[in-house]
Amino acid sequence: MSTEAGYLLPLRLFVGFRQLIDGVHAELAREGHPDLRPLHGFVFQAIGLEGTTAVELGRRLGVSKQAAGKTLDGLERQGYVRRDTDPTDARRKLVRLTDRGVEVLTRSAEIFDELRTEWAVRIGPDRLRQLEADLVTVTGAEAFRLDVPGWFGS
Repeated sequence: MSTEAGYLLPLRLFVGFRQLIDGVHAELAREGHPDLRPLHGFVFQAIGLEGTTAVELGRRLGVSKQAAGKTLDGLERQGYVRRDTDPTDARRKLVRLTDRGVEVLTRSAEIFDELRTEWAVRIGPDRLRQLEADLVTVTGAEAFRLDVPGWFGS
């Protein structure tokens, strides 16, 4: 039985999460995206390739429509998203990723793969696969929840 205090487990998991996220954002900054923040990755995932409305985006992220709208305003100014009229309902606006937004989403996935490879080199590929399998066992198969921004802000 481990003698480490229970509170260290979530802190160690968070430090690992933070190192990966910071690594992605450092590389994205070097590649011309210095203004992106961890929140934006959740926003891009919640918008997806099909697009969504600001109301639905707020629901997915667990934040208010106003908070989602403010974030979208900044991302729109930076050229990552655009607002289009919904072809099925002219009263609604759809938020979509621009080519620049899709590029960042794609590049982020590639960088995560590179960082995962670095972890595999450090601890060994078998141990990393076991760590991932153990995390699925204790957390369930759901890869992640998009409502983390709202959860942190609660």
